[in-house]
Amino acid sequence: MPPEINDERCDGCGICVNVCPEDVFYGSAKRCIPTVTYPDECWHCNACVIECTRQAIHLYIPLPMRL
Repeated sequence: MPPEINDERCDGCGICVNVCPEDVFYGSAKRCIPTVTYPDECWHCNACVIECTRQAIHLYIPLPMRL
């Protein structure tokens, strides 16, 4: 599942856009809430979740990837 961004918490800083190794948020406008452009490319690496200072991103990691 792709990352889910909480619109109420996100301030549009763009840290998640810059830190994503797979450019899942490619094409997101600066100073706006990022859009998940390529959800199938998400590796579930948790980089966006860890770097988000506002805790606005939730990433559900599928069970087979947790094992």
